Amino acid sequence: MEVHQIKRCMVQMVLLAGPGVLISTFCLGSALKLTFPYNWSWKTSLLLGGLLSATDPVAVVALLKELGASKKLNTIIEGESLMNDGTAIVVYQLFYQMVLGRSFNVGDIIKFLTQVALGAVGIGLAFGIASVFWLGFIFNDTVIEIALTLAVSYIAYFTAQNEADVSGVLTVMTLGMFYSAFARTAFKGEGQQSLHHFWEMVAYIANTLIFILSGVVIAQSVLHNDNHIESDGTSWGYLILLYVFVQISRAIVVGVLYPFLRYFGYGLDWKEAIILIWSGLRGAVALALSLSFKRSSDTLSSLHQSTGVLFVFFTGGIVFLTLTVNGSTTQFILHLLDLDKLSAEKRRILDYTRYEMMSKAREAFGDLRDDEELGPADWDTVKRYIACLRDLEGEHMQPQIAYESDHNLQHMNLKDIRVRLLNGVQAAYWGMLDEGRITQATANLLMQSVDEGIDLVPYEPLCDWKGLKAHVHFPNYYRFLHMSNFPQKLVTYFIVGRLESACYICAAFLRAHRIARTQLYEFIGENEVTSIVINESDTEGEEARQFLEDVRVTFPQVLHVLKTRQVTNSILQHLSDYIQNLEKVGLLEDKEMLHLHDAVQTDLKKLLRNPPLVKMPKANDLLGIHPFLGALPPKARESLVGSTKEMKLKLRGVSLYKEGSKTNGIWLISNGVVKWESNNLRNKHSLHPRFSHGSTLGLYEVLVEKPYICDMIADSVLQCFFIETERILSVLRSDPAVEDFLWQESAIILAKLLLPQIFEKMSMQELRALVVERSIMNRYIGGETVEIPIHSIGLLLDGFMKNQDVQELITSPATLLPSYGELNFVNLETAVGPGANATSFCHQGSWYQVEERARVILFDIGAFEADSGFLKRPASLVSNSIDPQRYPSREYGRLMSWPENFYKPKQRLQHSDAADQEQHNLSARALQLSIYGSMVGETRRRTRSFPWTSQTNPSHSISYPGVPSTGVLGRRQVSARLKGAANPGTQIPSSLTRERHLVGNSSDESGGEDEIVRIDSPSRLSFH
Repeated sequence: MEVHQIKRCMVQMVLLAGPGVLISTFCLGSALKLTFPYNWSWKTSLLLGGLLSATDPVAVVALLKELGASKKLNTIIEGESLMNDGTAIVVYQLFYQMVLGRSFNVGDIIKFLTQVALGAVGIGLAFGIASVFWLGFIFNDTVIEIALTLAVSYIAYFTAQNEADVSGVLTVMTLGMFYSAFARTAFKGEGQQSLHHFWEMVAYIANTLIFILSGVVIAQSVLHNDNHIESDGTSWGYLILLYVFVQISRAIVVGVLYPFLRYFGYGLDWKEAIILIWSGLRGAVALALSLSFKRSSDTLSSLHQSTGVLFVFFTGGIVFLTLTVNGSTTQFILHLLDLDKLSAEKRRILDYTRYEMMSKAREAFGDLRDDEELGPADWDTVKRYIACLRDLEGEHMQPQIAYESDHNLQHMNLKDIRVRLLNGVQAAYWGMLDEGRITQATANLLMQSVDEGIDLVPYEPLCDWKGLKAHVHFPNYYRFLHMSNFPQKLVTYFIVGRLESACYICAAFLRAHRIARTQLYEFIGENEVTSIVINESDTEGEEARQFLEDVRVTFPQVLHVLKTRQVTNSILQHLSDYIQNLEKVGLLEDKEMLHLHDAVQTDLKKLLRNPPLVKMPKANDLLGIHPFLGALPPKARESLVGSTKEMKLKLRGVSLYKEGSKTNGIWLISNGVVKWESNNLRNKHSLHPRFSHGSTLGLYEVLVEKPYICDMIADSVLQCFFIETERILSVLRSDPAVEDFLWQESAIILAKLLLPQIFEKMSMQELRALVVERSIMNRYIGGETVEIPIHSIGLLLDGFMKNQDVQELITSPATLLPSYGELNFVNLETAVGPGANATSFCHQGSWYQVEERARVILFDIGAFEADSGFLKRPASLVSNSIDPQRYPSREYGRLMSWPENFYKPKQRLQHSDAADQEQHNLSARALQLSIYGSMVGETRRRTRSFPWTSQTNPSHSISYPGVPSTGVLGRRQVSARLKGAANPGTQIPSSLTRERHLVGNSSDESGGEDEIVRIDSPSRLSFH
């Protein structure tokens, strides 16, 4: 029986095995007391009635499976038999105690039944949990696995029956159901088959012994003519009458419970109810209980010996009659009720398969017809011996053809093909479990999802992914883990473990569906129905593919480790098969094969016990490659790193800070995605309001000492660091160059918040390139005027200004737009009119006057309009093609000497002080770290002897200098192709070329443990 079907039919099985047994016991006990002439008491009559209430429809179940009856009917009949064996034994024990003279009131009866039943279930679960845990330490040893299941079964029975005075049979039944639910993947391949065959043999031997003993007892009583069984045939007549009572009681049970059986589970129609009545065979359990009672009657003076003999006689007779009459006529009743007929779609599949078998037979004959030693074979004779392929008539046609006029046929065809594809998916899961691609826990979840998907096939398209979503996304209780005071390492361990499990599930789901689609297409071919199901399967995998892609970009080390495990296991399995094949063909002796096989098994066991683990980057490594910290001077960086708390992992939906809350520090994003929301900042133009790796959040609010201007919420699993406000302010006051750098960093985030129409499409690298190459930041004093050049945008970072066109006071933060020239390059025609719009953050004017003080940064956006392909080209780390004639070679020749001249801006002024130059160096350094990660540090150390020579914009001015509009922002990719770019004379170090090659070709399976390479990506993990 399948676990999922047991769960769905559990209520029906409990009804038949609980109230059904009680009803049957009462009906049979009453009939025995009122009609049989043996002067039995009510207790004795009810004892025999309870004994005969245990069904054992082995023959009927085998017949139903052979004839292809519905699985739900098989599950109900077989499950009822399994459960009512235990309940019938409990009822038997109750009335047996009464027969022996023990008195029970209603309360005692309820207490006895509850104690015996629940105690048995508890003991069975305890032994099941312990044995499954034990099985985890057994590796590929079938004999030990079988011995363990046998020993645990008998120990559990002995403990329950003799030591705890509860039902041993119920205990073993609970143990078996626990194995079926939680340990079916613990036995793999040949071990599972061996275990199945072993227990089939044990059950066969036990049944045979019980039947033999019963026959011996009955024969002894008849042959000795000791008046226990009358020779005149009276007892035989009462046996026939008892058989009629048994069938009537069975009909009463099903009839009384039919409304409930029809409502719960898969339901039950009247035809299946008739089969349920007729399948009430009696078997080994009833015989075993009757033999036990006879033994007691032989030894106890309170019981008549004749009663024990009659119990065995009537029980054996009922078992014989139900087996011969009911068992032999079930097929006829199935045929009479049309329950043995195959559906139209199944018949078409069978016919199509037979034609395919004939084609395969012809192919095989073509390969085997002529032999080098024996010569040709006779095809006509071969066909005569292949009787299963005779009488093939008609056209060889597709099994699933949807007729436009028959929508019902199309629906049935769709249902059938969906079920077949899901069966193929489940078979692929078993194959992956045997190959070591998935764990036992993952396999259980995947197979359960297929069972649930099959249940929903008649009502909706393929939906087996629906049952896996909850196991892929993070549940809410992980937020409690995160918010509580658990150690951060423990929280990281659980989160990484959850990520591993989710990746296993997604990868196995995609692979299994791909295998099943291929097999279905190869078997049936292309037609309308098959195409619909294959498209449904492909659509089902979109979310799993997206999840893996997000993990590949955000946490590639997780996929790297999982793939390493799979490859290691596959190689070891391949070596094991290779060694066994050498032994089969005789190239290795047994001793040699065993020696090598044991060595491979040892390695497999080591892999299972101590697999490769995901190693998250150390906090110091992540801090060192973050553009904000990595660009600071050593003294300032050490001050912040020393005060930085340990790395934090945030789950999706967790807030870093809330809009309007008091600023307490900044957040450095090392991995993952953060989205922003605001009531004041209207982000209706923002399609992707998110920040990713390399972002420094909350810095602007810290610098201006104002509350946070928006909500920042984790949109994926997030690796981040927190730095307190006091530390930032102390660094701010330490060096003017650091102060300017901090303001520039804050402008990067602020630009995305205030003007998402432009800047949200730009990555963090591109924004930093804009700051380095095409920006100028100045501080102004009261009375100075600021004019925004054409095709430029200004950000008021700090201070106050007045729009001279409308005499409006502007407070920071604000966007300053020119009043003349075309605005289509920022696409703001509808958002900005004369003056300010509704948000009061965008302003347009011909010139602005500083009130007291102001800090403004200007961006030259003209290059964006000039380079139309800028926003359309996909971001990549290394570009493979840049036209060397597109840009002046003199300008780009300096870029090829990265890093000492990397992203060097044009010289805007002839003079700049040392602080300005250092401030620009910090921004350029941040840009390099944003793109090349930790490699910048190594390369910079190798080129430390080369000074930075770039000229920068002045940070302080009395008169505002014009922003040059010539040139382009260009260089969206810092990674221009190294050869043939601009200056053919520039020499590129080979080590740098190799490093850049590594970055450009990174994947989930590349990179070493000591190399940390970060890229900026808009991906997000959809965790709930």
